Amino acid sequence: MTWEILSIIGTVAFAISGAIVAMEEEYDILGVYILGIVTAFGGGAIRNLLIGVPVSALWDQGMLFHIALFAMTVIYLFPQKMLPHWQRWGNFFDALGLSAFAIQGALYAAKMGHPLSAVIVAAVLTGSGGGIIRDLLAGRKPLVLRAEIYAVWAILAGLAVGIGAAHSPIRLYILFMIVAALRILSYTYNWKLPNKSLKAKAS
Repeated sequence: MTWEILSIIGTVAFAISGAIVAMEEEYDILGVYILGIVTAFGGGAIRNLLIGVPVSALWDQGMLFHIALFAMTVIYLFPQKMLPHWQRWGNFFDALGLSAFAIQGALYAAKMGHPLSAVIVAAVLTGSGGGIIRDLLAGRKPLVLRAEIYAVWAILAGLAVGIGAAHSPIRLYILFMIVAALRILSYTYNWKLPNKSLKAKAS
């Protein structure tokens, strides 16, 4: 049950996130649906490739496709005045999707008996892969590569699952809330990782 709930949360959150980005970029309705679907399922496809699951397994998720389409339709039909802060909503749903899919990806790899390193990689790819594809298709610098802390929270989720710190449903839900909250805090307060620029500073 935990697996299904996390999958639904991640799918809805990333589908809405993709749809919002598409509307920000003024894509037509087909572009909204395509970007939302790619965001919702792109990370899972990349993960499946790397941990040995056939990509065709995605087509067994018919219910999730229907849920994603419904979520995107609802957000598309919302009156514009009801969503005045697009960026804030986009970041919020992206945080939920990152958390849910990072945990789901880690659980997937752990269930297959992969080592801790693979569990963490699966968490990162599932949590951020769809968002990377979304941003590239929207002509944006991928969120995971920006100064704000992003992939670190997916690593945290993968580590918690991989070492067995989050194995029961209640602990997984707590981990979901912690990771989502940390991502929200990181963009709200502009937390950054250290970076080094090779660009010459203007004198």
